[in-house]
Amino acid sequence: MPVRTTQIAENAEGAAGAAAPRAARLGRALGGLGASCHPLPAAAVTLFTAVLAVAAGHGPPGVLLLAGAVAAGQLSVGWCNDRADLGRDLATGRRDKPLVAGAVSAAAVARAAGGALLLCVPLSLAAGPLAGAVHLAGVAAAWGYNLGLKGTVVSWAPYALAFGLLPAFVTLGLPGSPWPPPWLTAAAALLGAGAHFANVLPDIDDDLATGVVGLPQRLGARRSAVLAGLLVLASTAALVAGPSGRVTAYGWALLGATAAALLLVFRRPGGRLPFLTVMAVAGADVILLVAELRP
Repeated sequence: MPVRTTQIAENAEGAAGAAAPRAARLGRALGGLGASCHPLPAAAVTLFTAVLAVAAGHGPPGVLLLAGAVAAGQLSVGWCNDRADLGRDLATGRRDKPLVAGAVSAAAVARAAGGALLLCVPLSLAAGPLAGAVHLAGVAAAWGYNLGLKGTVVSWAPYALAFGLLPAFVTLGLPGSPWPPPWLTAAAALLGAGAHFANVLPDIDDDLATGVVGLPQRLGARRSAVLAGLLVLASTAALVAGPSGRVTAYGWALLGATAAALLLVFRRPGGRLPFLTVMAVAGADVILLVAELRP
């Protein structure tokens, strides 16, 4: 009996020892998946959508549905992007990428991208056929960017289309399926195009080295930075001047602060600061929209 008890204890210790590395590998893989989905932009776009939905008049179920659909779409796009860029990231030694670092497998990222995309379809359509079709068109544009359009002269178009359609996804899910005002669509599309140029700035040299020649790469870092700043400023101007009535004090302050921030940041573009600045401007814009879209 003592021998048998000892054997059981040893077996239990061996099983626990084997389970520990498995748990560590699982935790590392989950962490790699989380990092490879581009969590900051995905979370930001999802949060902005939820705030817009509240401002437009959706109740809690509608807000959750729209946010869930956008989150699934953003996750699918982020994972698709990292998987599509794996070869180029390996060639340029991007050790900050989870796939290159070996934190997660290419197959796992591809499965995650496909699964998120499949989830995005019913969630989008649950908001209504037209609203769902509009959102899925935006997601398809983002996938098209990842799978080839990023290396063309129209690399900016998927960003402009996907961002420009987002307000329509929010409003078309309301009773009567109203389209958003043209100034809001224009502002969102301009912001998307600006985000594209700002997002590409840190990677222009690596992109050129691996044969990715989109519009920012053709223009170069300095001109792309100037264009990014002008597009984002034009987006804010559309939000401030588009609605009828007098421009609010917050609107004027937002326009001035945006111009100042863009001037400071985009004079010497480098790293992720330009893109983070665009995200910050987008957050401030959403605050303005809450007041302008409130039913």
